[in-house]
Amino acid sequence: MPVDRLSMRELTVRVYRKVPVLVLTLAAAMLTACSTVGPPVLERAVLGYDETNARLSDKMLLLNIARWHEGEGLHLTVTSSIAATFDWTATAGIGAQFEDSSGTDFFNFNLGGRASENPTFSILPLQGEEYVTRLLKPFTEEVVSLTVFQGDTPVDRLLRLMAEGIEFYGSKGEIERFITNSPGRPQEYTEFRRMLLHLRWLAESRQLFARPLVFEDVLFRDIADRPKAEDLAKGINLGITWRQKPDGRFQASKLTEGRVAITNYDPMLLSDEQRWALNERIKRLPASVVYVDLAPGYPGGNIPFKGGIRLRSFGEIIRFVADGMGEFPEFDVLPDPRTGSGDVAVENRAATLTIAVTETAPPAHIPSVWYRGQYYSIADTEWDRGNFRLLAVLNQTTVGDVKGLGIPITISK
Repeated sequence: MPVDRLSMRELTVRVYRKVPVLVLTLAAAMLTACSTVGPPVLERAVLGYDETNARLSDKMLLLNIARWHEGEGLHLTVTSSIAATFDWTATAGIGAQFEDSSGTDFFNFNLGGRASENPTFSILPLQGEEYVTRLLKPFTEEVVSLTVFQGDTPVDRLLRLMAEGIEFYGSKGEIERFITNSPGRPQEYTEFRRMLLHLRWLAESRQLFARPLVFEDVLFRDIADRPKAEDLAKGINLGITWRQKPDGRFQASKLTEGRVAITNYDPMLLSDEQRWALNERIKRLPASVVYVDLAPGYPGGNIPFKGGIRLRSFGEIIRFVADGMGEFPEFDVLPDPRTGSGDVAVENRAATLTIAVTETAPPAHIPSVWYRGQYYSIADTEWDRGNFRLLAVLNQTTVGDVKGLGIPITISK
């Protein structure tokens, strides 16, 4: 064997010495590939599913408006779950080739990766009891309180969607009359709109209060014996406080949150007994009625009012918007002359939510749906986009938790 040629044994030894370095290099490349491929794929997928689900929700709202406008019934389908399995795999190989004759010895390696996705969608068509609960059950006062007075939503814009009408109460709490939020009754509709504009003006002037009534609810008024230590401990866990009265007897009470009241005065100015008595009157009303008291002597009291705002169901809101596209469209209503103005600017559009029907597609940023040869879309104004967002929020409030409701339809891809 020539002296300038390495023996196969010596060459093998040199190769094995280089293998650890190659393996480490290959492993580092594999880790780098997984770290640079996996997270971006996951990020795009999660954001993509969220965007698609939101877009489908908007289209479902518009589709039901279009259905009712065309004389058909309402039907909602919600996505109850999305489960996606992501799989990232990497393959690598290393090899060497040795030449016993003259030539060049060389090593080679290969690196490969694959990312796959297997989504499973569960959709739930609302029907039967679920349909009645989600679409036909009126909203409750809590939704108004949370949306308007904790979400900074204009009160008139929300109630133009949510309110069926206004009840006027007599001195004994009886309903004297009812005005409807329907352009089909122009006189009642005008009075309804003016009342909402008055509430909006009070809210913009920081003179409108809407909050649950809080009062001390007396559980036990006269107890002769001093409460035991265990009773005191249990009371603390339940929010019950004990105090000794001047006559030596003991009283147990609990701070209670009652019904919601919209007023032109701060309810905390009332005594505890007055707040309790007011709550006793309000709690006789259905939860779908928001109590309103505009008392004389306070801001806005020049239009005194004691009554309730009766709330619609979500299905009735859809019908109201669709009906406005037909025979009884909404119309302009000016504020009551007794409503203040000053520096407070209140936007007052004729239609609560304008739906455009066109044969050509609207711009991509405008929510739209294709139905029966036409596009139904939101009018491209801040007012209509904002009110459609309110409608979407109310939709989510209505749908709530859909787990365990009926049998969902599962689609795997």
